[in-house]
Amino acid sequence: MSTQDIKSEIRKSLDRVPDQVLRDILEYLRQAENQPLERIQLARHLREIIAEDTELLARLAK
Repeated sequence: MSTQDIKSEIRKSLDRVPDQVLRDILEYLRQAENQPLERIQLARHLREIIAEDTELLARLAK
């Protein structure tokens, strides 16, 4: 998917979300603008790990 395709899909999605979610998305984007790419990638990887290994993380927390 090209950058233009992604931006187009984002615009379509933004038209369907509640106003409060729009504010959250705007804040997220503003924060992302100021972060180095490495930190953004690290956050994405961490989110994937949490999503995939929820049970393992719950056991480790005990």
